[in-house]
Amino acid sequence: QVRLVESGGGLVQPGGSLRLSCAASGSIVSLYAWAWYRQAPGKQRELVAASNSDRTTNYADSVKGRFTISRDNAKNTVYLQMNSLKPEDTAVYYCNRPRLPVTWGQGTQVTVSS
Repeated sequence: QVRLVESGGGLVQPGGSLRLSCAASGSIVSLYAWAWYRQAPGKQRELVAASNSDRTTNYADSVKGRFTISRDNAKNTVYLQMNSLKPEDTAVYYCNRPRLPVTWGQGTQVTVSS
């Protein structure tokens, strides 16, 4: 059974940075594509960054140049480095496998506010 645990969220001022972590137990991170998603209040969950099986990456236009997805296979963890944060980045952030999704984790709240 795959279990995803997201962490690293918090309250940050506009222009600040955060690094989110997604620890995946029961699934070998190196074998799959992984993605980060976010869901803001009253909105649908959206994909913000993906790390593909060939290690190419894709980003939503709204975060391109500010967010970076990466993975540490030894730690079986996927990361999302978020820089130059904006209030519109406020959301609960989740990770999952985009092509073979598993049960969603609890997510981690990111709040960007002055």
